[in-house]
Amino acid sequence: MTPTLLPSRKTRILALRYVGAIALTLLFLFPVYWLFMISFKTPDEIYHVPPLWVPGQIQFSNYYVLFKDGDVVAIANSLIVAGTSSIVAIILGTLCAYSLARFGTGGENLAMWIISQRMIPPIAVVFPIFLIYVYFGMVDSFFGLILLYTAFNLPYVIWMMRGYIVDVPMELEESALVDGLNRWQVIWKVVFPMVRPGLMATSVFTFVFAWNDFLFALVLTRTEVITFPVQLTHYFGGQSNFWGKIAAMSVLGTLPIFVAVTVMQRYLVRGISLGAVKG
Repeated sequence: MTPTLLPSRKTRILALRYVGAIALTLLFLFPVYWLFMISFKTPDEIYHVPPLWVPGQIQFSNYYVLFKDGDVVAIANSLIVAGTSSIVAIILGTLCAYSLARFGTGGENLAMWIISQRMIPPIAVVFPIFLIYVYFGMVDSFFGLILLYTAFNLPYVIWMMRGYIVDVPMELEESALVDGLNRWQVIWKVVFPMVRPGLMATSVFTFVFAWNDFLFALVLTRTEVITFPVQLTHYFGGQSNFWGKIAAMSVLGTLPIFVAVTVMQRYLVRGISLGAVKG
């Protein structure tokens, strides 16, 4: 009689891990799936009891209404504000980080002071900033919001990029200087290529921070520069909620983040692990 071949203990543990990983993945993906399904449902299907896991027919009326009413302008505003502020913060922050890492600008404690500014609760400063913006006429303007997001993201960029630049061997820069390059050429041709994964990872997170901001955008915008998170709150009413428009707007607002992470994913894991948490 042939003995029954039972899986080894190591195989069983590995199988349980896979089962657990799949279960957790499905758990976290379910809200995303449900959001997409609601965006394609009719009002009757949205409020149907029991819930309909799949719409009877895919329809795009919820998306059509957003374009017809001009609500998608909020997504364009968020792209302009988050994209521009991220680019400016990355450029200025990387230069500042290089100065801190290579020349010790401000001494040993300046970097810690800079990152401490990012820890200030926005609610503690939003109303003084609002009063300043009212005085200078910058409320509900692209310039005002971009300036604010840049200022709040700079400490994070400086702190992260400083850690990446410190990991670049000083000998490479010294060799480039001996070969005749000036300091700007060293930064562009030596330092940037070496810290590219960290630069891309920092860019993604900076963009996400600016994209997701709600408090500053709520207080400092009115109608001209309304952003995606603020526009989304307009669909929640005291009597009823427009779940179709909420789901459709959420899907459209998630796409830029999804695209950014997808394009930069090969840099993210490597960039996060390149020593950016060094003090």
